[in-house]
Amino acid sequence: MIAVVTPGPLRGTIPAIASKSAAHRLLICAAFSDAPTVLQCGVAGQDMAATVRCLRALGAKIEETNGTLAVSPIEKPSSGALLDAGESGSTLRFLLPVVCALGVPARFRLHGRLAQRPLEPLWSELTRRGAVLEKEDNEIRVSGALRENRFALAANVSSQFLSGILLALPLLGGGELTLTTELQSAGYLDMTVDALTRFGAEIVREDSVIRVTPGRLHSPGVCPVEGDWSNAAFWLCAGVAVTGLDPDSRQSDRVAPVCIGAIRAGNAVIDCGNIPDLVPPLAALAATCPGTTRFGNAARLRLKESDRIAATVQMLTDLGAKAGATPDGLWVEGTERLRGGTVDGANDHRIVMAAAVAAAHCENPVRIRGAEAAEKSYAAFWADFARLGGRVRWEAEL
Repeated sequence: MIAVVTPGPLRGTIPAIASKSAAHRLLICAAFSDAPTVLQCGVAGQDMAATVRCLRALGAKIEETNGTLAVSPIEKPSSGALLDAGESGSTLRFLLPVVCALGVPARFRLHGRLAQRPLEPLWSELTRRGAVLEKEDNEIRVSGALRENRFALAANVSSQFLSGILLALPLLGGGELTLTTELQSAGYLDMTVDALTRFGAEIVREDSVIRVTPGRLHSPGVCPVEGDWSNAAFWLCAGVAVTGLDPDSRQSDRVAPVCIGAIRAGNAVIDCGNIPDLVPPLAALAATCPGTTRFGNAARLRLKESDRIAATVQMLTDLGAKAGATPDGLWVEGTERLRGGTVDGANDHRIVMAAAVAAAHCENPVRIRGAEAAEKSYAAFWADFARLGGRVRWEAEL
């Protein structure tokens, strides 16, 4: 669908949606704990729905009622389950090691760009430790079982690989993970450690080694899920107040207000090593702020739902901004007003939402192709956009 956004400011206050990063981790812990758990959140988007769907296929019972998820843990993992991961990289990268640890045959079904997104070095480490993995087109077949509980992975490729191993270790009776390089996106690994700790796991971190001691996970009963800084950043960049955010959160994107202040001051230089998800909204903000904003240490963005560096630059230039890619990021030159026009959402939720925020500063309407992609992480985005005064109408794509 094409969203046609009429320029105009967004105003008001809105509550943060549940952090999908936290929810993925807590759902998996709940599914393999010793008793039912009530997560105080609903399904916020398609990625979270994918994790729910896969855990159900493995044997968990998960019911959504009145903004909560009631999780009854898996008693006996289903053999031969088909796990439809949708386009969710978190779902696949977290659950692939978990399924290998369970030792039951299963198939992962992948959609969209997920089938092309890299799985190394996680893939090689799992097969080296006993798992049998086969990939054909958009499907991954898992058989065999992990025979060891000591793993070593580079820590500068994807924190999701590291988190997947940590989530699998309780199923192996504990174990350890050695980080062989300097860690990037440390906040996301901290979130995984926190999730396991909330479910009773004992974790010891010594230099580059993380140890999970033996013992089954224990349900805390009721488990609140914090607000999502990543998605809140789109509203914050638009000048909207967002409630329900923890300034002391483990989420790396909690630095969004600091970045926003720096960009509004002019000529900011943003190191994106720990905050890659913030680049699209911050770049949209930079397009109408003083000076030139430079985003660096962001090369991993090329491997997201889209080549997010190229897609962000294209989105901004299509709206009349001056922007360009660099080897490890991009630059954006500010102007008072953008022209408006038609942009391609690139089947990427963050590009779509950034374009919607940028539309407030355009002289002419903004047509966003594939605007339904926002539902990947934020199912109610367009409804909330309208609540804040955003004016949007819909057209079918030809």
